[in-house]
Amino acid sequence: MSTSLLRRTLLASAAATTLAIVAAAPSDASAPSLARVDVYDRSARQTLPVYHHRGRSYVAGQPGNEYAVRIRNCSGRRMLAVVSVDGVNVITGDTASPDQSGYVVEPGDYVNIQGWQKDMQRSAAFYFTDPGDSYAARTGRPDDVGVIGVALFLEAEREHRDWRTLEDSAGKAAERSAAAAPSAQAPSLGTGHGRREDAPVEVVQFQRASSRPDEIIRIRYETRETLAALGILPEPWHRPSPRDPNPFPGALSFVPDP
Repeated sequence: MSTSLLRRTLLASAAATTLAIVAAAPSDASAPSLARVDVYDRSARQTLPVYHHRGRSYVAGQPGNEYAVRIRNCSGRRMLAVVSVDGVNVITGDTASPDQSGYVVEPGDYVNIQGWQKDMQRSAAFYFTDPGDSYAARTGRPDDVGVIGVALFLEAEREHRDWRTLEDSAGKAAERSAAAAPSAQAPSLGTGHGRREDAPVEVVQFQRASSRPDEIIRIRYETRETLAALGILPEPWHRPSPRDPNPFPGALSFVPDP
């Protein structure tokens, strides 16, 4: 397979058939150990920067903009990526679980997921929207709006390493302690079910090395205003100095003669 192309595949079950798509390779992204995952704003044509706060990763989305989830396989083995948006599997539309359908990515290749898979030929575009307009809320599942999840499985071959996630025990504890702040405020963004576009798929075979994910990646998304209110956005590089009012703006002088 040409390195300028990627194979995107959708898994039907842990040991069964999968679907695949060919598409152009995206740009590089921030890197966890097995895969690099970006949230790419298609409307603004830029990869959204990731902000790390108390063990969680966040991006700032612009309401109305279409986006894509981009995944690069950084391992030396073929990989399955089970992808969820707002707690919903992006292929089947089911409430998401790691044992569901996903995308098979060859070593060093990319997958560019631009929407909800509608059939073997088309998808419905992801776009940032009001939580009430999100696909999850419109299908009666509003509780997990505002999060993108990627569960990674290596293909079965040779000795399989121990199961792990991005977070060790300390990281999980940090995430639990951090949850109080974001969960205290209602989510500001969800993902809509947008325009139809071409997304052809085909069936391939994939055997998971383990029934448990080798890695789980989570990215929260909110509006920039919400992230700023939560203290997650960093200080701007060039912060203007606020004016310091002077209670006595006149020059020092005395009463002049009449």
